Amino acid sequence: MMSLSYTGQHGGAWQTYLTQIDRVAPYLDADLSNFINTLKTPKRTLIVDVPIVMDDGSIRHFEGYRVQHNLSRGPGKGGIRYHQDVELNEVMALSAWMTIKTAVLNLPFGGAKGGIRVNPKELSPRELERLTRRFTSEISPIIGPQIDIPAPDVGTNANIMGWMMDTYSSIKGHTVTGVVTGKPVHLGGSLGRVRATGRGVYVTGLEVAKRIGLAVEGSKVAVQGFGNVGNEAAYLFSHAGAKVVCVQDHTGTIFNAEGMNVKALQKHVTEHGGVMGFADATVIADEEFWNVEMDILIPAALEGQITVERAQNLKAKIVLEGANGPTYPEADDVFVQRNITVVPDVICNAGGVTVSYFEWVQDMASYFWSEDEINERLDKLMIQAIADVWNTAELKGCSLRTAAYILACERILKARKERGIFPG
Repeated sequence: MMSLSYTGQHGGAWQTYLTQIDRVAPYLDADLSNFINTLKTPKRTLIVDVPIVMDDGSIRHFEGYRVQHNLSRGPGKGGIRYHQDVELNEVMALSAWMTIKTAVLNLPFGGAKGGIRVNPKELSPRELERLTRRFTSEISPIIGPQIDIPAPDVGTNANIMGWMMDTYSSIKGHTVTGVVTGKPVHLGGSLGRVRATGRGVYVTGLEVAKRIGLAVEGSKVAVQGFGNVGNEAAYLFSHAGAKVVCVQDHTGTIFNAEGMNVKALQKHVTEHGGVMGFADATVIADEEFWNVEMDILIPAALEGQITVERAQNLKAKIVLEGANGPTYPEADDVFVQRNITVVPDVICNAGGVTVSYFEWVQDMASYFWSEDEINERLDKLMIQAIADVWNTAELKGCSLRTAAYILACERILKARKERGIFPG
């Protein structure tokens, strides 16, 4: 297979994804293996220039992306990331992981992802709105409720999704609520969406803890990243009797061997913008985060965090991947050798896309559910998915990550095979 001309093949998130696909290939039936290369190239890649007028009258240009990796099972689904380090290699990998993620949960979606190279904290609210609306207009030809449905990701939120929905609706000439998910509730958003990813981490963590005989009550939890995912997962685990002993975010790392008051920490982060300065904990070096005594690790920041060295020193029994792609493949091998159970990102953090699916369904029907109904449906799907993955891992004698990829790839490639290759 020829390598792609527009991305580096020797490192980064995309290479991590390709390695994961190569590892699952031997487990696939021969009739599906013929189609596996369709997973190694994105279906569509769009790079756009996003010029905006800044508040001081100057014009700045930003680089934006939307990648649709695979649409064999339905419209694209995936977030929009605003971050200064966003680049094509990363967005491609994130879109591919969305393909796998939606298939593992058996949602009727394909995988997509988008982003803009920008530090959103450096823009005023008006500049951020201009950026969002111009970016939406640039990618509008390839998005839509039956085509590709964006959602929030790192650096974006419900307000930004509202601007995207409004801009797309203005282009179409009528209100189209289903073009994005993660919107404000009064614009057609779903109850429970903001906390859904963290809840999914918690639910899958509980199920796996039961299966390996780890009591959650009294266990020690370390969380990297304290945004929507990390803080909700931390709260739910602490509510279940676990001790959140260590938390790391962009401001630093704090530690309390007796466990922290997560509610108080959430309040502190809201008021001060980070975990540093929290009174009920001591500051430790960032690298020491990986060496503290813990039972459960929740990496909920960015990709590429768990290296071989960190995996060798880690004291956790379970790793719950709240972030996308936090573990390098070589580190995965170390975890297998050390009998540390990794609940992979493609199922562990799939709570967000699951409730996004619920939101999309509600928008299409103009009928909305209560938060209790949302949580009940979410828990049921997540528990079933982790059971399917666990059973596949036992049957095939492989890790949970490989098992998740086996399930997902079988579903995607069967769809691709049944649809055929046009024109044949």
